[in-house]
Amino acid sequence: MRHFSTTNAPIRALAILVLVAVAPAAWGQAIVPGFDSNTLPANDDGSTSAVPIGFTVNFFGVSRSELYVNNNGNVTFDAPLSTFTPFDLTSTGQEIIAPFFADVDTSAAGDPVTYGTGTFDGRPAFGVNWVNVDYYNSSPSHTNRNSFQLILVDRSDIAAGDFDIVFNYGQIQWEAGEASGSDANGLGGNSARVGYSNGTGDPGTAFELTGSAVNGAFLDGGPNALVSNSINSSVTGRYIFESRGGGIGGPQAPALSVPAGSWIGWGLLAVLLMCAAWMGIAHRTH
Repeated sequence: MRHFSTTNAPIRALAILVLVAVAPAAWGQAIVPGFDSNTLPANDDGSTSAVPIGFTVNFFGVSRSELYVNNNGNVTFDAPLSTFTPFDLTSTGQEIIAPFFADVDTSAAGDPVTYGTGTFDGRPAFGVNWVNVDYYNSSPSHTNRNSFQLILVDRSDIAAGDFDIVFNYGQIQWEAGEASGSDANGLGGNSARVGYSNGTGDPGTAFELTGSAVNGAFLDGGPNALVSNSINSSVTGRYIFESRGGGIGGPQAPALSVPAGSWIGWGLLAVLLMCAAWMGIAHRTH
């Protein structure tokens, strides 16, 4: 008489893998608390005066220990920046680091920009929070807000002036301000740009993330959604650029995170189920 083995450990293991493959992903958990000891008062197109970073960074051969926090999703080293429509970061003359260069407007709704020193992964750091920020023309009627963060991390433990640039994203629900051509919902127009530049135009000194200036690309659920991808990090929504010896190298192409329920996840499920069926047959005894 035929009967089946009760040794189902391999099948149980496969079942666990199936659950992991199709379990919902927790997007937008990259933003870390802190870096909020100072506030840029609610404004449109404003900036701070020169702010101490707390350590010295070697930004493409130039030592910097201060920067300007600009309301419109960026920091600059050489001068404050009030420009609200994002320009091409690969051809600018501005020393800039931009986690989300677009027309942020906190004058009437949303939360103001905060910044300050702290730590990140045990290292001294300086951070800026654009959390729950509105777009121009700011209004309490706007229900779609953006949350993103910039952290500069001291890596002088490796060499003097070395540092990491960290972009963290919690939610991106608008991409431009109305003065930059968007509709009333902050969609369309001259969309945000993400990246950095030392302002010289020299090869290797500027970078724009794929999706910059492309309508809909960076939005939650978009083809290059900032909250759903990563660079040099296992944390979804986190992008790390390592500055070593005055230059930034390493991978700069986003690592795609596969959302639960995608065709890849369901394809993996089908393969695992077929393997489970095969194991069931292989464990039959007579």
